[in-house]
Amino acid sequence: MEEIELYLEEAKELMQKAVDHTAAELVKIRAGKAMPNLLDGVMVPYYGTPTPINQVSSVTTPDARTLSIRPFEKNLISEIEKAIINSDLGLAPQNNGEVVILTIPTLTEERRLALVKQAKHECENGKISIRTVRKDTNDSLKKLQKEGASEDEVKRAEDKVQKFTDQYSAKIDELLVKKEADIMKV
Repeated sequence: MEEIELYLEEAKELMQKAVDHTAAELVKIRAGKAMPNLLDGVMVPYYGTPTPINQVSSVTTPDARTLSIRPFEKNLISEIEKAIINSDLGLAPQNNGEVVILTIPTLTEERRLALVKQAKHECENGKISIRTVRKDTNDSLKKLQKEGASEDEVKRAEDKVQKFTDQYSAKIDELLVKKEADIMKV
C-alpha cells in the first residue's frame, strides 16, 4: 500500500533528523580542543541584527588550544568580545586591536566526566526522539489497519519501523562512543 510506504519514508527522514540534531548538539560540547564550530551559537549584534560570529569574522585555530577571530570590520572587536563573555562558553577573550584570541583551558578530570554526562544526556534525547517517531508511525499504521489495510502489511511495516529504530539508535550510540573517547582523551 502506498500510504504505508509514505509513513515508512517519513519515519526514516524524521529518525535521520534526530540523529543529525544529536550530532549537532554533541559538536557544541567542547572536548578541550579549539574548534571554530565551538562559536556556532554565539551571536554578534551587527547593525542591530544578531548575526552568527562566523558571518562577521573569520575564525581560525592557530594551535590546538587557541581560537583566533579576525572580524571583517575592526569596529566589531568589542561586540565580539561582549558576545563571547555573555555566551555560556566560559571563555575569556583577549584582543590585540585586530584579532580576538580565545585560549581554551585544559579540562580537569571532573569537567571531563561532566561533559561525558552531558553527551549521554544529548544522546538519550536523540533516542527519545527516535522512539517518539516509532510510536507516532505505529499509531498511524494502526489507524490505517482500522481503515481497511491488511493486517499482514501493517505488521510488516511495524517490523520495518522497529528496524529503523534500532538502526538509528545504533547511529546515536556510535556518536556517543566517539564523543566520549574525544572528551576523555588527554
